[in-house]
Amino acid sequence: MSKVPSITLNNGVAMPQLGFGVWQVPDDEAAKAVGTALEAGYRSIDTAAVYENEKGTGKAVAAAGIPREELFVTTKLWNREQGYDSTLRAFDASLSRLGLDYVDLYLIHWPVPSKNAYVDTYKAFETILAEGRARAIGVSNFLPEHLERLLGETSVAPAVNQIELHPQLQQTESRAVHAKHGIATEAWSPLGSGRGLLEVPTIVAVAQKYGKTPAQVVLRWHLQLGNVVIPKSVTPSRIRENIDVFGFELDDDDLAAFAALDEGRRLGPDPATFDMGA
Repeated sequence: MSKVPSITLNNGVAMPQLGFGVWQVPDDEAAKAVGTALEAGYRSIDTAAVYENEKGTGKAVAAAGIPREELFVTTKLWNREQGYDSTLRAFDASLSRLGLDYVDLYLIHWPVPSKNAYVDTYKAFETILAEGRARAIGVSNFLPEHLERLLGETSVAPAVNQIELHPQLQQTESRAVHAKHGIATEAWSPLGSGRGLLEVPTIVAVAQKYGKTPAQVVLRWHLQLGNVVIPKSVTPSRIRENIDVFGFELDDDDLAAFAALDEGRRLGPDPATFDMGA
């Protein structure tokens, strides 16, 4: 059995707090990477239509021999498919590529406010949820203003908002809005996407204190904040290392040192303007 604890989403569904992301993993490598992750104890897998690796991900899930109810599979709707009818078609296509009857979580990948379709899109998500073809629905990269509009114009609160979040972009405002509405915060790019975060002296020092790697203490920080986190790697040793974060805890001094690292520094696009593929 997996040693990863679960959180309970706002609709009662349990979601592992640490999962495996497959962004930028080619489809022909996804089956091997996901298979390695499942062997290491991961039970939550995060993919997306635009990653073009749903087929490889589905192959690994099918080959793993793990009961479907023990797995938590997330995928996401790409920008060009937003709109009620197009969302339903895109979801059918994702399920087919994954080879699954249902997903555990379906997310709107970006709000694309210029397209002004995310409310209609989410209403299609509510239909998918009601049909039992997704166990939970949510969003990704939504800013507080997008969430407030969605909450005002639809009937099911998002279970999750998956956003860029790491020690240099701690997303205090978004996390507060999520907490107010019972929305789980899920962090993408939790380790800073290899852009220097793991060399920051504060993080290196905390890692040395516990005899852990910088990546392990950053993941531990996320977990202690209550974030859901989905580190990605194709390196088997790192895949195993990233799940080995449950035998120690950061203390208050460590958490304070991490809090001081927040620079509001985004590595990815700004959700207020990002409209690629729309």
